Amino acid sequence: MAASATLPAKLPTLPAERFFRAALFFLILTSVATLVSTGKLDPLTCVIAPLALLYKGIRLWRGQAPELSHTKATWLVIGYLAFFPVDIFFVSRAFVANSTNPALLAALLAAVHFLVFVMLVRMYSATTDRDALFLAMLAFAAMLAASILTVDTSFLILFFIFMLFGVAAFIGLELRRAAIGTLTSSFGRQPAEERRLSRALSLAALSVALGSIVLGGVLFFVFPRFTAGYLGRASMQPSLMTGFSNDIELGQIGEIKKNSEVVMRVKTGKPVAYTMLRWRGIGLTKFDGKRWTNPEHTNETLRAHPDGWIFLSSDPGHAAASGSTALQYTVFLQPIATSAIFTAGEPISLKGSFSPDNASTDGYIFRDSTGSLFNPFHNFSPVRYAGLSRLPQLDVKQLRATTDSYPPAIRTEYLQLPPELDARIPELAKQMTARANNSYDKARAVESFLRSRFGYTLNLVGKPGDDPLANFLFVTRAGHCEYFASAMTILLRTLDIPAREVNGFLPGEYNDLAGDYIVRASDAHSWVEVYFPGTGWVTFDPTPPAAGNSGLLSRLAKYIDWFELSWNEWVINYDFGHQVQMAQTLQRSSRSWTQSLRAWFERAQIYNRQRLKSMQLRHGMLGLLLPLALILLLVALRYDLIGKTMRRLRLYWHLHTPKSPQANPLLASRLYAELLRLLERHGFARRAAQTPLEFSLSVQTPVLAPAVSEFTRIYSNARYGGAPCDTLRLRHLLEQIRQAPRRH
Repeated sequence: MAASATLPAKLPTLPAERFFRAALFFLILTSVATLVSTGKLDPLTCVIAPLALLYKGIRLWRGQAPELSHTKATWLVIGYLAFFPVDIFFVSRAFVANSTNPALLAALLAAVHFLVFVMLVRMYSATTDRDALFLAMLAFAAMLAASILTVDTSFLILFFIFMLFGVAAFIGLELRRAAIGTLTSSFGRQPAEERRLSRALSLAALSVALGSIVLGGVLFFVFPRFTAGYLGRASMQPSLMTGFSNDIELGQIGEIKKNSEVVMRVKTGKPVAYTMLRWRGIGLTKFDGKRWTNPEHTNETLRAHPDGWIFLSSDPGHAAASGSTALQYTVFLQPIATSAIFTAGEPISLKGSFSPDNASTDGYIFRDSTGSLFNPFHNFSPVRYAGLSRLPQLDVKQLRATTDSYPPAIRTEYLQLPPELDARIPELAKQMTARANNSYDKARAVESFLRSRFGYTLNLVGKPGDDPLANFLFVTRAGHCEYFASAMTILLRTLDIPAREVNGFLPGEYNDLAGDYIVRASDAHSWVEVYFPGTGWVTFDPTPPAAGNSGLLSRLAKYIDWFELSWNEWVINYDFGHQVQMAQTLQRSSRSWTQSLRAWFERAQIYNRQRLKSMQLRHGMLGLLLPLALILLLVALRYDLIGKTMRRLRLYWHLHTPKSPQANPLLASRLYAELLRLLERHGFARRAAQTPLEFSLSVQTPVLAPAVSEFTRIYSNARYGGAPCDTLRLRHLLEQIRQAPRRH
């Protein structure tokens, strides 16, 4: 195969030579591009490998000879084997040092480096069809490696392209092998013929590839599916989105918000009309002036019921209580450097693969004293879970009537202040709440003051100093969400109102195409929860809204997100449960279509019957004309009158159209068929074994013989010799034969 790829740029000695060269080259280029698109390779490989392939592609197009001999290529591969351990333990290991499984990922990346190296060496030394076949196998191995490194939809698109070039390359290879095995040597084709052959082979490759994709898709959805994943928990992520942990420093979330990477998608089916919708992650209690932490607590273990659901509330039916709304949602969480489980409102129940074997029936999760939920098996790989939450509606009258009799545990945990608190902060809190006479109004006053008097920015200037909170309140008076949340929490605590900071995400952008919320790293957010006796924790958000971003490509981005959501739901997470759901949907749809079609036929039958009856009543002769028309139709079908009429009309149209080509073998054949029909009327029927010339010699009548002989000569030259077809002369001869008297 590579022998063709390295032949000089001269007249090809084998058919479809350029087609074969291009298919093989783009097959290898697509496999390398797929590896690069995973984002898991080191920058050096991502740059050198494609450039080396493109350079070789230019040389192939120019028909230049291979750069390396087979002997040199073999020694290069042997030399790299000596470097392979160094790559595993040092080079690749340094690149993936921060991953969750550095040993496994380093070994995989070193294997990919070796694969790419061998592919490039073989590409620069290929001279035979065996080399080409080996290159195709290496390209397929590269695609397998890419499938381990990524589950993105970009792999699907590149895999389809790879399949197209793979089919084209093997078609070209088989065509060349057949040409080499012929008894006679292949002759050089003209450029026009070569181009036509290449177009035909391209169409064949495209048809086979599309057919394979359709058939493979059907088999994928039909074959039994199991939840045991291939390298499911191995985690091939070299890095994780950081920022959410039990220790949050002021300014940390501001760095996260500069990242637009998608963190999760939350499928709700429709927009949620709830102003305080947040995806809650971690509640934090202790503040030392710069950092929020959580003291060590014993986590509560919540186990799944036999149906897979983990109930978080002692009264699940409380979600339907007066003044609250139940929300069902499904979360597709990307790998993230926290074990937090993100939920909406007050979670009632969860169902997901929270277990070491990726099952849902024997899973469990942790819950700490702040109500935060954690996955014991971490979020180092994509996680999918369903949730049911309660979205409470505030009873302002009840909140204003609450007393200040907090439980001792609440006072101890949520009234803690930094050891060196700026004295101006308690005074500022008193000024903010001077007109409020209850805890709820005080909380609203602090929230309103921060939202209206302070500015939101991600670009903080200057150094915050030893007391970043005081610097925010009295110097910069601008910051991002954790500054606002920390300020409100500490201000309320100075007023003896229990409060805590919570980290999570804003709702994100709702995609009406997919029915989900697109939550990005830039949606990371901090807010405040305030405790009220008899009600519990109530959410407040003192951060002023940031300016929204909109672009011309926002609609296209929603289509891409819909495709990503469908890919994750129906391909990556496709299992037996999805098969059952699909079968039930198809059953309901087929039953509905069948019933609708049957009802339509019944309505059409009744309507047409009524119309026929009304027409018979209005037109008495119709009852006689319909049977007569039916008899005429049967006679026409019996003697092929309709077909003969259509053929005569088509022939008449071809003969009288102004653009009728003179050298048209098809038109000559139709005129010859008309000649045979006319001669049958004169008693001359052509036998199947007779050639046109033999048949013309059998017509011996003085009137017909000259016309038939001339007609046959013109027809044979046009039909078999490629000569121009004189249709005008053939029409005159046909008319002469048609007017000749018939013999008796």
